Amino acid sequence: MEPFPTGTDRYAAGQDRYAAGADRHPTGTGRSASAPPLMPLAYDGHLRSRLDALRELVGLSRARLDGGTLAEAGRVLDEASARRRLSGQHTVVAIAGATGSGKSQLFNTLAGVTISETGVRRPTTSAPIACSWSDGAAGLLDRLDIPGRLRRRPVPHSDTDASLRGLVLIDLPDHDSAAVQHRAQVDRVLGLVDAVVWVVDPEKYADAVLHERYLRPMAGHAEVTFIVLNQVDRLPGDAAEQVLDDLRRLLDEDGIALGEYDEPGATVLALSALTGEGVGELREALGRFVAERQAPARRIAADVDAAAARLRPVYVTGRRAGLSEEARDEFADRLADAVGATAAGEAAERAWLRNANRACGTPWLRLWRWSRDRRGPVAARSVPRAPADEEATARQRVEQAVHTVAERASAGLPAPWAQALREAALRGAEELPRALDELTGRPGPPPGRPPRPGWWPVAVLAQASMTLLQVVGGLWLLGQILGVLAPNLGVPVLLMLAGIVGGPLIEWSCRMAARGPARRYGQEAERRLREAAAGCGRARVLDPLAAELLRYREVREQYARVTGVGAAMG
Repeated sequence: MEPFPTGTDRYAAGQDRYAAGADRHPTGTGRSASAPPLMPLAYDGHLRSRLDALRELVGLSRARLDGGTLAEAGRVLDEASARRRLSGQHTVVAIAGATGSGKSQLFNTLAGVTISETGVRRPTTSAPIACSWSDGAAGLLDRLDIPGRLRRRPVPHSDTDASLRGLVLIDLPDHDSAAVQHRAQVDRVLGLVDAVVWVVDPEKYADAVLHERYLRPMAGHAEVTFIVLNQVDRLPGDAAEQVLDDLRRLLDEDGIALGEYDEPGATVLALSALTGEGVGELREALGRFVAERQAPARRIAADVDAAAARLRPVYVTGRRAGLSEEARDEFADRLADAVGATAAGEAAERAWLRNANRACGTPWLRLWRWSRDRRGPVAARSVPRAPADEEATARQRVEQAVHTVAERASAGLPAPWAQALREAALRGAEELPRALDELTGRPGPPPGRPPRPGWWPVAVLAQASMTLLQVVGGLWLLGQILGVLAPNLGVPVLLMLAGIVGGPLIEWSCRMAARGPARRYGQEAERRLREAAAGCGRARVLDPLAAELLRYREVREQYARVTGVGAAMG
């Protein structure tokens, strides 16, 4: 009867069989030609939608946010894409822990043979070591940069093979190693694996480095986290339960949800890798975990949650973004004030009245005005330019109006988007004063003659009649003086008086009647100038602000999809 093989003999035999498999695949974790093809990882529709939204969010934000802010989101997208192309039938689980926690011993216990070196020398594990319970994990291990010489297979055993099939276990260096490169390897691999088994011991389970650097930042990854209290064989009586309760308390303070009472969260166990106590429970938990084949998607979903949490300050605001109608109207009023819309309306009203006076005034008054204009045409017709200080004041009013509307539009927005709004407003404000100057033709009334109402010709005819009466009465008196006509002072005097009194009376009546149309003409001129100024401001300032606000609302919607709520927040 042959002697029962020792653990070392079984490990050697297993490695011979592993080497035979490695010959069929250069990476050392190949599969035979007869094995069915591996299925890539498939994300469900909700996770795909969140990843698509994150990708769209990054694309929309590149011009507004710096690369460092978007770096984590880009890394999550890259890792999600890389993991999706690899096997969906395998679950990569890392065993991490501090120096002396016994993680390598637990790794060997789960594998059934001594794979990872253990001993009193620290650190013992200097590089990640992999153990795969099934073929086809080569791509996953290549992604982790684990060389073929550090890839292992457990000794075949019906029980463990059946329960852990699909598991790829990674033994990491100590996270508190004195060697910087060891800690760097731990951080790198932890960012790539599907799940983590944290091994703690009764002495270091409350270590601040573990909780502050790893557990607390990874609180959102509770569903893909195992917390194992090792070396409970060293604790007397019910001390193990007390330590385990204190560990749960610390994890709760870290924000890690515990998977108790069938709720989703981290699995917390107590065991002894040395005596085997509780290892079977961990193996069963890992077996169920691997069989679900949900760990990769859960890990990616948790990474998306973490990236969204980091991006929240640059996308979420406590108030509704937008530019109110009140702010738009105030901006238009400020521009109208800057271009002198009110003064232009008053000038147009005066021009209308002046034109009415000229049209409906007495011929003698019109003749006097014509003679005055002939004597001083330059002084009468030229319009003085606005003083330089007045133009400077108008420019300052425009700048102040732009600054105010930009501040109102950006109020409460996250800093990058508020800055983008202010920059858009300033770009538009560069050409706005010149456009307003060209618009107004500063200063002076609108070009052209004001329109004449229908009663003007009647008033002109009546004024002409009054003049005719004066002329007829004057000629009649002259004829009587010269003896051509018979003396009769009453009629010609009455005709002249009627013309003399009637002319100014008609002029005064026309002036009273012209006030209403003149006021309406001035108001229309003011309205047109206001609308034109508002149009310049809208095209150069408000429309760019609206475009930036629209972009912000788009990224808010995408951010809401990333977080999974499906609607814009705030």
